[in-house]
Amino acid sequence: MTAGERPVVLVTDYAWPDLEVERRILDAELLVPETGDEDELIALAPRADAILTCWKPVTAAVLDAATRCRTVARYGVGLDNIDVGRATELGMVVTNVPDFCADEVADSTLLLLLALARRLGPLAADVRAGGWDNRAGGVPVRLRGKVMGLVGLGNIAREVVPRVQALGMDVLAYRRSGRALDVPAGVRVTADLGELLAEADAVSLHCPLTPQTRRLIGKDELAAMKDTAFLINTSRGGLVDTDALVSALDGGVIAGAGLDVTDPEPLPTGHPLRDHPLAVITPHASFYSDGSTAELASKAARNVAAVLRGERPASVVNPEVYRAAARRRA
Repeated sequence: MTAGERPVVLVTDYAWPDLEVERRILDAELLVPETGDEDELIALAPRADAILTCWKPVTAAVLDAATRCRTVARYGVGLDNIDVGRATELGMVVTNVPDFCADEVADSTLLLLLALARRLGPLAADVRAGGWDNRAGGVPVRLRGKVMGLVGLGNIAREVVPRVQALGMDVLAYRRSGRALDVPAGVRVTADLGELLAEADAVSLHCPLTPQTRRLIGKDELAAMKDTAFLINTSRGGLVDTDALVSALDGGVIAGAGLDVTDPEPLPTGHPLRDHPLAVITPHASFYSDGSTAELASKAARNVAAVLRGERPASVVNPEVYRAAARRRA
């Protein structure tokens, strides 16, 4: 990009009506692909000074083609759709928005918990079908005195804590390190996932999807849960072995599942989870509200703008890029 030339930003995909926020902040030419598949992104990538991405995979091949790209910015928290390692090797700054939608996702976690505990799905379905049976969904669960198990204790999980404590629930959180530093009041911490699974009456997933956490919850983990317990996932679908979950629901291994994310996503038409009587499923909507998407677009665009101005953005996920650049200058 020469002096005075407008930057070019490749926007692989977005989940809101328009890109007016990005246009206002970036004053850039925005490239928006028709499909966002890998071949199309590879074809557009050589023109891009920056890449903004929501869910489309930004693969090593896309990054290799983006020969003038300086930064890849994620609309959101998770980074599983970006090859961060390859971006780092190429000297590209990768950013995300780690404080985005914590309230919305925590609210959705609570919503799924309450829907399962109060048997909302089958009760509402019975009324829609013309019935009026307050036992149609089975016996509802009193949550006071029960244990909420949080797998992960990041920003969103921390917002879940006061919400479930307000219901009278105890909270047990799993951290691989087991460290009890900066833990919200009243929360117990364990480094033993098996302990949490065995004790919790509801298990809620709040961790990133990485090679280490993919299918973190599989057949053995589901079997370790109480047969009265619920599994809730508002994080990433790949954290759960979907086939194992279907089997666990069919076999009464657990009492129900509340999912805002699935693997695959979306679930194919006719997939057994879509109409499973023990599952409450929403279409990856927990992040969405009248305020969250504008905030997300603004913060992600500001991260890009900072890099293009030669400044350090607010949330860098690969700071080693800066250390490597400093060593080269030295």
